[in-house]
This record gives sequence, structure tokens and C-alpha cells, in this order.
Amino acid sequence: MGIDSSARWLVGIGCVSAGLGVAAGAFGAHMLKTILEPSMLAVYDTATRYQMYHAFGLILSGFGVHLGRDTGTAKAGWLFAAGTVLFCGSLYAVSLLGIRWLGAVTPVGGVLFIAGWGVLGWRARRWGGC
Repeated sequence: MGIDSSARWLVGIGCVSAGLGVAAGAFGAHMLKTILEPSMLAVYDTATRYQMYHAFGLILSGFGVHLGRDTGTAKAGWLFAAGTVLFCGSLYAVSLLGIRWLGAVTPVGGVLFIAGWGVLGWRARRWGGC
């Protein structure tokens, strides 16, 4: 995958993830308040917040690939994407479906988020502006 292609994919996936994060947040605020227990609503809220944070990370990674002309920066974006699926997805499943054992997957997604920020910071050093 070339530089421009990677950048487009990461920015596009980030924008879709952000849009879904807004929709999930609105759904939680308006529809789930009366349905979920407060503890599960808090779990759901955590999923939506982290989805939004890392949607921005995806977009930032895509711009980093494009502006830094550095395909290595794409690794950060893919780590954010995988982290979103595992971290946020597991929290959505725990809170909405009651599949408690998926909570064991959540820390794996968290590690992927941390790794993504580390990779993004490391690769940014190569751009010459940091």
C-alpha cells in the first residue's frame, strides 16, 4: 500500500469511527439511560470516549503518513484501529449484551492503544519537526 493510499484509508476509517462514536454516544445518552444499570452505562460511556479519542488518533496517523511521507506511521493507525475493535468492541459487548468474559479482551485493546501512541510519537521524530 502506497503512502497516499495508506493516508486515505486511515483518515477515512478514522472519520467513520468518529461518526460512529458520536452516534454511539448519543444512543447511550438518550436511549440507554433508562435501560442499563449505572455501572454498565459507565462501561458503555468508556467505550464511546475511547473510540472518539482513537478515531482522532487514526486521523492524525493518516495525516502523519501523508505529511511526513512516512508509511511507517501507518502502523500507529492500524494499532489504533485494532485497539478500537478489541477495547471498545469488548466494552460494548459487556455493557449491551452482558458477555462479561469479553472483558478479558479489553486490556489487549488498551495495550494496542498505548503501542499506537508510542509508534506515532517515535515515527513523528523522523519527520524533522519534532
